Amino acid sequence: MDSTDMAYDVFSRQCPSRGTLEHVTGRWGALTLGALHDGTFRFNELRRRVDGVSEKMLSQTLHALERDGLVRRDAQPTNPPRVDYELTPLGREIADRLLTLIRFVESRQDEVLRAQERYDATRGAR
Repeated sequence: MDSTDMAYDVFSRQCPSRGTLEHVTGRWGALTLGALHDGTFRFNELRRRVDGVSEKMLSQTLHALERDGLVRRDAQPTNPPRVDYELTPLGREIADRLLTLIRFVESRQDEVLRAQERYDATRGAR
């Protein structure tokens, strides 16, 4: 059976979509895809945009997203070398959906913070 005949089920531990979901929804993957939605970035520009990500984590994240076909890396043979990162069409589609979720979470953050305060008040902050 080839992969086109496979019914993917992310709830199955053997499903390859779990890895992709992890790359997309992990903190750095989601933020990187969201940042790249704004356009093409060089590595250091992207690192500044995704505040708090280390060089190592951003590099690992970009490699995973490139392998999954979500990010395109364009290395230009200049001196010094110039490398640009941008979303592929599939990456853009996923980033669109992620940004909808991100904006929703941002819009409801006051409600979340109040819930956290109530929780901490009744159970004690940990």
